[in-house]
Amino acid sequence: MMRVWFFWACVLVFFSGCKMLNPQRANIAVLYNQAAQDHGPDRNPIIVIPGILGSKLVDDATGKMVWGAFSREAAHPKKPADARSLALPMRLGAALADLKDSTRSDGALDRLKVSLWLASVQPKAYAQLLATLGAGGYRDSALGESGAIDYGNDHYTCFQFDYDWRRSCAENARLLSEFIEEKRSYVTQEREKRFGPSSKPVRFDVVAHSMGGLVARYYLRYGGQALPADGSLPNLNWAGAKEIEKLVLVATPNAGSVESLLNLNEGMTWPLLADYDAALLGTMPAIYELLPRARHGVVNDASTGEVVDLMSLETWEKYQWGMLADGQAANLKRLLPAIKSEQQRRVVATDHIEKSLVNAKRFHAALDRPAVLPSGTRLTLFAGDSVATDSELLASSSGLKVSKKEAGDGTVARYSALMDERKGHEFTRNLITPIDWDNVTFLFESHLGLTKNPEFADNLLYLLLEEPR
Repeated sequence: MMRVWFFWACVLVFFSGCKMLNPQRANIAVLYNQAAQDHGPDRNPIIVIPGILGSKLVDDATGKMVWGAFSREAAHPKKPADARSLALPMRLGAALADLKDSTRSDGALDRLKVSLWLASVQPKAYAQLLATLGAGGYRDSALGESGAIDYGNDHYTCFQFDYDWRRSCAENARLLSEFIEEKRSYVTQEREKRFGPSSKPVRFDVVAHSMGGLVARYYLRYGGQALPADGSLPNLNWAGAKEIEKLVLVATPNAGSVESLLNLNEGMTWPLLADYDAALLGTMPAIYELLPRARHGVVNDASTGEVVDLMSLETWEKYQWGMLADGQAANLKRLLPAIKSEQQRRVVATDHIEKSLVNAKRFHAALDRPAVLPSGTRLTLFAGDSVATDSELLASSSGLKVSKKEAGDGTVARYSALMDERKGHEFTRNLITPIDWDNVTFLFESHLGLTKNPEFADNLLYLLLEEPR
């Protein structure tokens, strides 16, 4: 059975366009009207980071949009050449960071072009979160500079960081470091034009959704450092904290999700539009970084009840998961046409899985080490806990089966958003987590509903615009 990929909803959450929120919803525009008009030098600019699938991908070699449209002009995952454009290349013995192709990110996804039979539509999918920021007076720089919206010269306070969400979050944290350096220089120049020189350095507030929160958390701790190849942890220098004053995470799977394992095994489906098979998804290191931790005991063997170590290649070989499943042989042939032997294609796939698991394990270790935030930086979480969410699986030779649901937003379980280390262990009253939360807010909302919730909008704008530092 094909499952809908658990992060497909992110596409609908982070799209371009900071526009005014409908004042009928909680009168946010009225509540924050005065604060929204203050664009003085003391106000931090905003960076918005989308989750997985939230950035367009374009193949420079063909000019096709690889992700971001379902139309005749766009790539289709069942066409071999198009599938290879979306899949990350695999090469025996090559490091993940060295696996380059001609596909790149091309801006945050502002609309999704869909062609159904004879009809073609381009539904606008402006993010409710960005509409909320619009109510706070933040104007999207990309839209202003492109001329899509006339903001006059008032479009230097809101930026969107698009990235190639197939690749490791640690790689994208390095790109985020470069992005922030570029935008800091730009904002500094704009402020000097408007208000004169200032001794106060530019710092950013960042709002990150879903997997984007993992990119931001790694950057906060390590700046642009790569994961060390020798397996050691990167230097915890809090380089990103020097640039970020407030980091707001929305529905971030800090402890991963069982849905990522299901997708790596069963692929993902957009009903009536396209299927993305397990072999294609299995080329993407970022999805392995979304796997849950073994210590939380969320995947167990159906026969013995023992906890399954998801980061072990032996586990993947034992259960024939992902690209190693017999049913993926034809899909691997499509991705690796130059390799004529089915056995050799399997060797390449096994090598790629092992590299992705090693990378994910190192990434988890870097994020999970307990650490106290430096003074002057705050970390806030908004999460949902009212929807029954897949949280545990049973593994057997016949596949994976959901064995437990618990509180969450329908996509991310509550314990994962919190990174609650009590999961899988004896319960204690006080939360145990390696993340130094400054504030946590739970809303009775779904994954998509969170950013549409007026209480979320109200609390976010208060945090960004009025709450004392």
